[in-house]
Amino acid sequence: MFDQFTVVTDPVSDSVALSAIFAVLPLLTLFVLLGVLKVRAWLAGLISLAVALVVAVAIYAMPVGQAVLSATEGAAFGFFPILWIVLNAIWVYNLTVESGHFDVLRRSFERVSPDMRIQAIIIAFCFGALLEALAGFGTPVAITVVMLMALGFRPIHAASVALLANTAPVAFGALATPVVTLATVTSGVNDDSRLTVDTLGAMVGRQTPILAVVVPLLLVVLVDGRRGIRQTWPAALVAGVTFGLAQFVAANYISVPLTDIVAALVSAAAVVLLIRVWRPVTPADLGREPEVASVPAAREPAEAELADPGAVRATAGRRSGTTTAAVPSLDGPGGESPPGDPFVSDDAPGEDRDRTAADAGAGHTRAAAPRPADTPAEVARAYAPYLIIIAIFSIANLGAVKDALAKEPWTVKFAWPGLDILGGNGNPLSSVTYTLNWLPAAGTLMILAGVLTALVLRVSAGQALRAYGRTYVELRYAIVTVMAVLALAYVMNQSGQTNTLGAFLAAAGGAFVFLSAILGWIGVAVTGSDTSANALFGALQVETAARAGLDPVLLAAANSSGGVLGKMISPQNLAIAAAAVGMAGREGEIFRKVFGWSLLLLLFMCVLVALQGSPVLGWMVP
Repeated sequence: MFDQFTVVTDPVSDSVALSAIFAVLPLLTLFVLLGVLKVRAWLAGLISLAVALVVAVAIYAMPVGQAVLSATEGAAFGFFPILWIVLNAIWVYNLTVESGHFDVLRRSFERVSPDMRIQAIIIAFCFGALLEALAGFGTPVAITVVMLMALGFRPIHAASVALLANTAPVAFGALATPVVTLATVTSGVNDDSRLTVDTLGAMVGRQTPILAVVVPLLLVVLVDGRRGIRQTWPAALVAGVTFGLAQFVAANYISVPLTDIVAALVSAAAVVLLIRVWRPVTPADLGREPEVASVPAAREPAEAELADPGAVRATAGRRSGTTTAAVPSLDGPGGESPPGDPFVSDDAPGEDRDRTAADAGAGHTRAAAPRPADTPAEVARAYAPYLIIIAIFSIANLGAVKDALAKEPWTVKFAWPGLDILGGNGNPLSSVTYTLNWLPAAGTLMILAGVLTALVLRVSAGQALRAYGRTYVELRYAIVTVMAVLALAYVMNQSGQTNTLGAFLAAAGGAFVFLSAILGWIGVAVTGSDTSANALFGALQVETAARAGLDPVLLAAANSSGGVLGKMISPQNLAIAAAAVGMAGREGEIFRKVFGWSLLLLLFMCVLVALQGSPVLGWMVP
């Protein structure tokens, strides 16, 4: 039952093609359950894991004990370090909501510029990137959507803007958890010494920054059509260029986990400085005060139990009184409405409001009270949690501190008990070694940041503990989902199923370099997580690269960079956005607004990766 196991690539009649039919079954099961049958992600993950275990034991002759132990190691990695980061980061956010400082922060952003196009850049792109850096997994969408609605964005536009903005920073989200996962699953199936967090992060940092330059420009198009580009292109360009440059520099020369934090802060500072010396002309129809819209004050726990780990409740209204705002017509004159805007009758916004109010009842509040004046001290406290996090992680990533924390007793590495698996070369798989960096782990540092945040925001110990418990309850299904998907990935990788698929796809030869980003895009579109997509397909990309004579670092990074573009169309993220703006059940409308952008940016990424795999841009690969 616990006998040693050696990975085999062609267990069925010594044929890779026939073996691939069985090896793909767990992934097909996951895709069909999520994408076709609309089964909840936690249940789909568990069922797919069961299929992977059956295939491993029945087809690949993996001992039952080894298969189960492989799944337990994957599940453990799913909780620590991945969920450990997410849970504690969302707890810090919940502390800001608990104290009422989330609304203070939102009002502070509003005062930077009254222009809604600039607000979209600052909140959805810059602040959303910071949230992605700290928590990831859908958290930026859940939070920025509420903020945009409160500033007067129509529900459909608030959701679309938040989803589109949540692209460029995703690969380095949750303190680069997708890259950490990518390095873990790829290093176990390939001996290339470059398959590390630093090198893979550097390669991703040479792909997504180019994408970041474009995203703010697309945001202003989405908000205000061609007129938005004409009137606000300086701010959009400054935001995109500074974000891209900072992301490249941080990923290659500073710290991979801090990449998005650096990029978000630099980009936000650049836009704020620009607005001090230049302001766009704000058209009357963009800034007028029309009818008051209702904003979801709170979601029931059932709505919070979305499949994605970022499915947290938009709780600002529940604890501190969500402020609602007017909803302007965002369509420019002369037919310059945002491209892809679904047909909505003239009175549709009112219908949305009526339907939302009727459905939510007491759960929605309407803006009637005058806007409160925030003191400088309160504004400083609202920003304090993020400054605390940046300070703590900056100290932890100093060379001497980082090296010290990487040693025992702060970091312990050990072979997973009972797991005895050899690769095709006869050497033990590196993935059977588990790293427990309990003190320097990003999630542990986030707990320290949370304690300091509670002190600064004057949240009592009882309130902080209750908020911490609520965070686990709200994310209980997400916890199961992530652990199941990582267990699935480990079983597929350590049983040889991933090797088989890699050998089969290698038949595409050099053409696979163009297709590799699409594989990541599909993975994120289905799972809603770049981390999950990297866990599922990272090893497959590397296996295929080795067999097709391609660069494994390039293809592994392409999986993550291409995956970020599937985030905006994943059912989980669409459900988060729709629930946050009171459009539950109308995810199709949001999907139609962002699908075209997703495909366009994916094509751009495929071309970029293909060029990086050729002599034209081959010099960009570390």
